[in-house]
Amino acid sequence: MTHAPVPPGATLGFLGGGQLGRMTAMAARTMGYDVRVLDPERDCPARPVASHTITAAWSDAAAAAALATGCAAVTLEIEQIPRASLEAVAAIAPLHPSVEAVYTVQERARQKEWLASNGFPLGAFRSVRHATTAADAVAALGPSIVKSAMGGYDGRGQVRVKTPDDGRAAFESLRAPVCVVEAFLDIAVEISVLVARRSDGVAVAYPTSRNHHTDGVLTWAVTPSGVPEALESRARTLALAIAERLGVVGLLATEMFVLRDGSLLVNELAPRPHNTFHHSERAHPTSQFEQLVRAICQLPLGGVDVVRPAAIHNLLGDLWTNEEPDFTRALAVPGVRVHLYGKKEARPGRKMGHLSADGSTPDEALLRVQAAYRALTP
Repeated sequence: MTHAPVPPGATLGFLGGGQLGRMTAMAARTMGYDVRVLDPERDCPARPVASHTITAAWSDAAAAAALATGCAAVTLEIEQIPRASLEAVAAIAPLHPSVEAVYTVQERARQKEWLASNGFPLGAFRSVRHATTAADAVAALGPSIVKSAMGGYDGRGQVRVKTPDDGRAAFESLRAPVCVVEAFLDIAVEISVLVARRSDGVAVAYPTSRNHHTDGVLTWAVTPSGVPEALESRARTLALAIAERLGVVGLLATEMFVLRDGSLLVNELAPRPHNTFHHSERAHPTSQFEQLVRAICQLPLGGVDVVRPAAIHNLLGDLWTNEEPDFTRALAVPGVRVHLYGKKEARPGRKMGHLSADGSTPDEALLRVQAAYRALTP
């Protein structure tokens, strides 16, 4: 269904007031939109940006309906929202992405089975619902990683295993009704593509980002990725096809693995802004946050060509263990900016912000954020 453009001055609703909601709300404010937010955390990062914040659980369908009331469009920054709450929003205001798109993506087993059934390339996997079938899956697949089907991002809810007994123990330790067992892959590089799509099917794909993770958490990302031109084209074409088949309106991030034999496989999908494209604020004419606003408001999509190479480096709560980091040290590195999310409590592994930098080349941009990060670590 195609909707009429939503002009500046209208009110937009956000399911989620974390850092992604905050940065998207800031872009919406810049464009002249009012912002309302629902989040379980009273002092969520987006609260200072929103004109009205509802503090309620994701499962509170009545609160979700209250958020949607008076909104010209509603989007989300987190996909782990119960279907009943999504449906409560969609009954009142246009919800982008749709209930079905979010429902398909939000659970790993469902997501992977949908990708496989639609012919998109994946590594070998098994969906399991019992410790015994988890052991059988590891026996069939070999060394693997067992992941909780719901949640489990940033390295949480994941266990690396080598033997069937390991698989059985991992399933039991995760205490999840459904898990996904994924075979280890011979990965050369990890990349991602971000697609923005309107309800009339008009879509754009950002150039690929090259990403590096530590213990399952993104450490840094850089664009252009430096992959060969043919692979770049394949990745963007694949991401566009997935977004179209899923019918996403808004953003869809597709994480991919490039294997050493040149194979390109889908890892995971996220129907929202994505950590690996925070550098879009530096590298592209249109940041992912402004692009999301454009897409859900049915406005012309902005340019996505790389204007200047850029990189980001995450800042985790570990940096705050002893004292507040001295960000003057990071800002002394040419081309570096500091982006803090306004979170009240720093915990090890929690994303508190990121550094960004541009450069004349991707390597220069990456070296700058890495140097700035080292300057923060005694």
